[in-house]
Amino acid sequence: MLLTIAVVLAVLWLLGFVTSYTLGGLIHVLLVLAVIAVLVNVINSRRVA
Repeated sequence: MLLTIAVVLAVLWLLGFVTSYTLGGLIHVLLVLAVIAVLVNVINSRRVA
């Protein structure tokens, strides 16, 4: 589910660059947070397994 959220945010982020909306900055921050969350999830799952 976390990966799906990251993909959706990545698409929205690219749309923000293409359409030059001012909301692109917020989407960029959300994308960075999603990538950090995915990395933390991957690190924690490797530690458990």
